[in-house]
Amino acid sequence: MLGPPPQISKIMVGLLVLVILFFLFMDFNLHLRIHNYPIDRGINDNLNFSYNDVSWLGYNISPLGDVTVKAILLDHTNYYLFAPLVTILDNILHISEFPYITPNAISFFHVFVAIASGKCIASDSLSYRRIGVVLFEIRTFLDDLDGHVARARKHIKGERSEVGTSGYFIDGICDGLGCIALLIGAFFYLKNNPPRGGYVQLPTVVDSKDSNVIMYKGKVTMQKSAVVISCFTLQLLLSSLAWNRYIALYQDLLENNNVSEEEFVKQIIVFKSPTFFIVAFFWRIVNVHNITHLFLLAIFCDKMWEFLKFIQYIGYGILFSVICITEKHVIDTRISSSIKSILRVQEV
Repeated sequence: MLGPPPQISKIMVGLLVLVILFFLFMDFNLHLRIHNYPIDRGINDNLNFSYNDVSWLGYNISPLGDVTVKAILLDHTNYYLFAPLVTILDNILHISEFPYITPNAISFFHVFVAIASGKCIASDSLSYRRIGVVLFEIRTFLDDLDGHVARARKHIKGERSEVGTSGYFIDGICDGLGCIALLIGAFFYLKNNPPRGGYVQLPTVVDSKDSNVIMYKGKVTMQKSAVVISCFTLQLLLSSLAWNRYIALYQDLLENNNVSEEEFVKQIIVFKSPTFFIVAFFWRIVNVHNITHLFLLAIFCDKMWEFLKFIQYIGYGILFSVICITEKHVIDTRISSSIKSILRVQEV
């Protein structure tokens, strides 16, 4: 199953089930939090009650404290595990207060962690590949940390993307380099350890010393591995571009405070709508971070090739379906807002 000994496999499966149940439990609580408590948009300073009044965790630690568009589009692991841990770490070490530890410096550093991870994942040893998985998850944790430090220094609450800033592009480039290191490591592992279908039998060769002995030669075909890795790479790129695009669009549609009171009410209605919650849930599953987490889980379980073959084509179908659903929701939201604006002008 997941690798020897069998007891470790059972423990890992049990932990995975518990983590999934925890994520579903948190999703249920997120839904209740959105509908039962006002969303702090930075302009609601005189709220009569807030989620902080009932949260047993500190407001800045709880992932349900500052709910934003990007937060609910973020994958479960980053949102429910890494983000609170990053906040706790910063509260203890006060990393965001050190002037020499900049968000960009953290971004550059986690590229080197990703390179070390890729090196381990290219190894023939399952133990080293599992170390590589752990290293890449540390890289992901550091990726959360650089965003947290950047927001803390600008006093920005919750998860938000500052589209167009230098930090936004540097973070994106460093994330891309990290994924490239991971994929290169995976390719070299498959090159050195091709799957069972990766051999082509050449014409048989009869040993001249003993005509009764027939020898077979095998040739490793890298082309198949390269195609599968390329398909997966393109999926990650497409997912990243689409996910970041919809974060920017929804932030502009639902978190723009430079609107009329009527438009503000419309934003809240859309934000709390079941349709938007479903669209956001889909992106939690198909965004680049979650796909990478699943890939790392497959590597840890020594199922890299099986995962890549499974997702090679079906991944595109799922991704394009979510993109179409999201695009329709964005268009419907824009049309609804435009109609209300036209009617308001006609009334005046």
